[in-house]
Amino acid sequence: MRLFLVLPCYNEQEVLPETAKRLKEKMNALVQNGIIASNSRVLFVNDGSSDTTWEIISSLHEEDPLYQGLCLSRNRGHQNALLAGLMTVRELADVCISMDADLQDDIDAIDGMLEKYRGGADIVYGVRSDRKKDSFFKRFTARRFYKTMRSMGAETVYDHADFRLMSARALAALSEFGEVNLFLRGLVPLVGFRSEIVYYERGERFAGESKYPLGKMLHFATEGITSLSVKPIRLITRLGFLILLVAVAVAIYSLVRYFAGQTVPGWTTIVLSIWGIGGLIMISLGVIGEYIGKIYLETKHRPRYVIESYLKDETDEADLADPAVRG
Repeated sequence: MRLFLVLPCYNEQEVLPETAKRLKEKMNALVQNGIIASNSRVLFVNDGSSDTTWEIISSLHEEDPLYQGLCLSRNRGHQNALLAGLMTVRELADVCISMDADLQDDIDAIDGMLEKYRGGADIVYGVRSDRKKDSFFKRFTARRFYKTMRSMGAETVYDHADFRLMSARALAALSEFGEVNLFLRGLVPLVGFRSEIVYYERGERFAGESKYPLGKMLHFATEGITSLSVKPIRLITRLGFLILLVAVAVAIYSLVRYFAGQTVPGWTTIVLSIWGIGGLIMISLGVIGEYIGKIYLETKHRPRYVIESYLKDETDEADLADPAVRG
């Protein structure tokens, strides 16, 4: 069984040497125990980093063929970088595990994932066992994130990021999804096939800074909802009907007051109504515009990523020509 570990990297120069060291120890242990083939690899995907991340990846590759490097032509974001890595190795790997490069994902959970795979699972999700190390604010926002995604019709695995195992046929199925607006946490469940869960304790970031501050997390949530569900548009429709009912009720009330001779100046009510309805209209237009923007990008059929270079050893060329040698 040939295993590929795929790690998207963006400005990870502080943590990359330690990540490579720990992954090498894990891969060597798996090979010695006869769990994976000796030609298994670790693929680092450089997502247009502005520091020395690519230079470190290149040095690692020169020192040991265990490490491979994929360099994108420019920064395309975590999801596109991850997909680039997965699609690059899908014809080489029997099984692929994606994880972050910051060492927060538990490397030892790989053993459990491979065990589930040998038991017949095509997809294994790495799920956090708890959030005790997170601040109250982060726990609250994370909880709201998953609940909001679920309520909006986006099927995701609770407390799962992008630490997952996928078999070769699951990767082949994922390659059939051609949308430009990517949200892999929602796309992978749509692939189907048998799936399992491995729980792990997420650690602290080894070095460097988080690439997902609050602003990016909010954008990520919006991207996920609008990429996977049309429920927000349906909510706008329902809101429109609700406002219409309120308008009818106010009209009836106003007419009754008029014919009863009890009309009084209603400046405050009118102003509040104008601002309230105007705000709802602007929000509705924004949601609709978000969907129109996505349609605009999809119709252009732009590439989701462009690969500048791929550092691999010569045996991988033979593996691409003859998939049977993957082991």
